[in-house]
Amino acid sequence: MNHPQLEHLAQRLQQGQLSVSEFVRQLDAPGIAPLADTTLDLDRQRRCGYPEVVYGSGKRVETLVNIFQRLLESGVEVLATRIDAEKVPALLSAFPSGRYNALARTFRVPALVAESRPERGQPEPARGEVAVVTAGTSDLPVAEEARETLDWMGVPVTMIHDVGVAGPHRLPAHLETLTRVDAVVVVAGMEGALPSVVGGYVACPVVAVPTSVGYGASFQGLAALLGMLNSCAANVTVVNIDAGFKGGYVAGLIARRHHGPAN
Repeated sequence: MNHPQLEHLAQRLQQGQLSVSEFVRQLDAPGIAPLADTTLDLDRQRRCGYPEVVYGSGKRVETLVNIFQRLLESGVEVLATRIDAEKVPALLSAFPSGRYNALARTFRVPALVAESRPERGQPEPARGEVAVVTAGTSDLPVAEEARETLDWMGVPVTMIHDVGVAGPHRLPAHLETLTRVDAVVVVAGMEGALPSVVGGYVACPVVAVPTSVGYGASFQGLAALLGMLNSCAANVTVVNIDAGFKGGYVAGLIARRHHGPAN
């Protein structure tokens, strides 16, 4: 349990929202929270630097509400991915401070600790910088998922859109930005060539995210995935098809560790 979570627990005890026995039970808990149909990992921030992110696809609204509420009770800002639009009205009713990004299909709720103790509960200061680059506008939903993830992590993001290899003259105009950042997330479908091109210009890690954009022989992103895996640019690494969250998360870890712990 980190300091903001411990402060939040103590505040709930002080305000009479938590019994002494429940306070002690949560202090002694092994970092897990059993719910009706899921088991939350509340110790992940201590181990891995960031708390659990909710994968929303296939989960019932009731399940999501229970998970969000438990995370908020622990002082965790909620990030949920792959949230279908039809679930959003019920989620906003339960969490009026929530925000839905329809393009990224992400749902975020600010931590309760930040609302109750602004001077102590604010997120960590922003550190590092990542650029998210798209080959085309069809790749925007995946790129937006990466951007939302980086924003949740407290990593400043610069978005560079529609600079795919069909018009390679568009990329050099952004080289000043690309050579400044700590990592680049490149989101591309079709043949997946853009990460190799970007990798040939920069000295930082390039996290390639293949998308399922393309015609029949793209095989729903498999062609882009294989092309990126076979990149001859040594600084390119690859995540799964349409995995904007994973691409953003890995790039965010790189950026924040490059700049060390916050003061």
